[in-house]
Amino acid sequence: MTETSTKKYSMLVATSMGIRLTPEGAQPFHGSDTFKMQATSAESNVASVASYLGLPVKVLTAFVKGSPVSHFIKASLRSRGMDFEGPEFDQGGPWGYRHQINMADIGCGPRGPRVHNDRAGEVGRELDAADFDLQRIFAEEGVRIVHLSGLIAALSPKTSRFCLDVARVAKEHGSLISFDLNHRASFWKGREQELATAFDEIASRSDILIGNEEDFQLCLGIEGPESGGKGLDGKIDGFKKMIGRVQQAYPQATWFGTTLREVISSNLHMWGALVTDSKGWETILPREIGVLDRIGGGDGFVGGLLYGILKGWTVQDCARFGWASGALAATLLTDYAQPADEEQVWSIWKGNARVKR
Repeated sequence: MTETSTKKYSMLVATSMGIRLTPEGAQPFHGSDTFKMQATSAESNVASVASYLGLPVKVLTAFVKGSPVSHFIKASLRSRGMDFEGPEFDQGGPWGYRHQINMADIGCGPRGPRVHNDRAGEVGRELDAADFDLQRIFAEEGVRIVHLSGLIAALSPKTSRFCLDVARVAKEHGSLISFDLNHRASFWKGREQELATAFDEIASRSDILIGNEEDFQLCLGIEGPESGGKGLDGKIDGFKKMIGRVQQAYPQATWFGTTLREVISSNLHMWGALVTDSKGWETILPREIGVLDRIGGGDGFVGGLLYGILKGWTVQDCARFGWASGALAATLLTDYAQPADEEQVWSIWKGNARVKR
């Protein structure tokens, strides 16, 4: 896929927007009384790399009518250069709909981050294709890459159908489908067969599949890495063999990727990645990165990888830009990367942290 596309949007994401509350000064949540609030979702985090670098992005989501939180979220998406649309649901009283709340401290040194998600009454669980003109979006406006994640696909029976409907229509009109499997055991409990069927269909329409070994096993039923070689080399070899099995099961997919992370402390990680375009592999052995807030690093990686694919880069450059975008996100208090320009990201890859005047 090249930059010379006539489609209006470079990327579209389906998501349930919420807010994230983070204590000041890297303190634990339960001991704090002052918090930073930001609009958040994994899928909009992914899209932020492209939007900050000037590509047109669209967000499909749902809002609570008249809610100040909805107003806050819309303002945040606009500030990131993102178009959005979605139905407005009446709150339905004090115990009705609201946006999800993500309570997260970032950890410090030997104290690891802790994240608690409160999704009761989440309005995004109501996402339904009937509330969107998918023919207009995909046939008239056009989208180059649609990014879906297992977090939305597994959020509720409605959102599973919504993701399937989006994938079907998008594929009919020539969009590439990116699917980050993102298995969450609490979402799957009691719905294993239903979700396995839905994930299988989305994966069968996907061109780009992203996940770790557990994601591929638990979401798609793919046999995991064989035990054999020890250490990192053994893990990499096992993952590559597993991807071979995924390619056999889903032959239409061409891109596959995962991150490699070793946590030394909350503020020091070893960060790596594996990516293939089915013609070659790029293996990025874990390198030391400083971490201010680890949440969103994986989304930054996916966002950078998809940006490279949109630009028509080689697998090597796509993987490296993804790695560096994830490393960039880890230096920010937002859980999404905000690249100033491509040069900033490439400087991170090159290990150049010198001042730029």
